[in-house]
Amino acid sequence: MEDIDAIAVLQDPVRRRLYEYVAAQGREVGRNEAAEAAGVTRTLAAHHLDKLTEAGLLESGSRRLTGRSGPGAGRPAKVYTRTRAERSVSLPARDYRTAAELLAEAAEQAGLDAGLCAAARRRGEALRGSAAPCAGLEEAMELLAARGYEPHLEAAEGAAGAAASVVRMRNCPFHAVAERFPPLVCGMNLALLEGLLGADGPVRTRMDARPGECCVVIETSKASKNNEH
Repeated sequence: MEDIDAIAVLQDPVRRRLYEYVAAQGREVGRNEAAEAAGVTRTLAAHHLDKLTEAGLLESGSRRLTGRSGPGAGRPAKVYTRTRAERSVSLPARDYRTAAELLAEAAEQAGLDAGLCAAARRRGEALRGSAAPCAGLEEAMELLAARGYEPHLEAAEGAAGAAASVVRMRNCPFHAVAERFPPLVCGMNLALLEGLLGADGPVRTRMDARPGECCVVIETSKASKNNEH
């Protein structure tokens, strides 16, 4: 299916709500859960979820949602996750990915990592403008969501085993190029977010790559944590 046809599938408001819910979970979602979240019947949800799968926007599988196995565990239920394939439409046709990959290849071969990171940090600062450095994780999530990173809070273990939270991001806006040139592009992304959020503010960025997610995590800076005690 052409990208423009796949994206057109989302014109239906119910279908779009279902897609957005499944995409936001970062895990497998069953039909009952999706139907409840979208406020529609299970039958209608199943119809639209299967249409989204046919369009290549979701992937489907099956598993037992009860967590049990063996006799009496029930039949496997159909579950859905967002596909990793990218869809984009440009009218007229444009090919920015090839240009980005060629520039990344040239920068990597010329050893321009430091210059690229410096430029990315300046761009982040320019995007922040005259605003003060990000005041906390909640504000950071708003900024990241606006730029398509799909942030979410995740529990983490802090110093001396203390409970803490970090912001992880389900989407990398530079995914296609990052897959081919991970050190270069991930370093650029880290520098961009340092500039956007403010390197000397209450939050800090660090590299912590995880398959299928952005390579950067956001957490409260050590200085900020010390000021809280």
